[in-house]
Amino acid sequence: MPSYETQVDGKPRQIELTKTAQNTFAAKIDGKPCKITLETDRIDPEQALTIKIDEKTYKVKLPKIEQEKTIAVEVEEATFKVEVKTPSRKQVLTSFEPAPTSPARKAATSKQATAEGAITAPMTGKIVSVKVKKGDTVKANQVLCIIEAMKMENEITALRAGTVQEVNIEDGQPVNEGETLFIVA
Repeated sequence: MPSYETQVDGKPRQIELTKTAQNTFAAKIDGKPCKITLETDRIDPEQALTIKIDEKTYKVKLPKIEQEKTIAVEVEEATFKVEVKTPSRKQVLTSFEPAPTSPARKAATSKQATAEGAITAPMTGKIVSVKVKKGDTVKANQVLCIIEAMKMENEITALRAGTVQEVNIEDGQPVNEGETLFIVA
């Protein structure tokens, strides 16, 4: 279950999410369980999003989320300053199974994870688009691929300038958190 460390107006909050249906999540906010339902399929920064937490409905305006940066989130008439830290995984059993990994791929992934220049998946999701190929020269912060997780598209960028040595993914492929996506040296 992904666990997010957040700061809401400077106050630390622990949020755990598990997707239970298309637009429904089981959540724990500071250990208190609740049900969250998204009333829309796509999150558009230009429009307010309607969410239901337990049985109460809220209109939320959410800008593009950048981890480790403070964003302004509007809930009804109030604005909150929110910072989302990188999600971490707790060892919790759920009804969802991770993307299948063959023994050969698992061995290659663990070997590559310690390689210099390895860029790993920060979350479990599906590759929407691979933007580079082996041999491409990339700049620091250049988008390498896009991962969709929980109906949000996340850009994975190069940590530094270099040449793409390995591309271990393709469009539409499921990936697990920590899996090596690229090697850039």
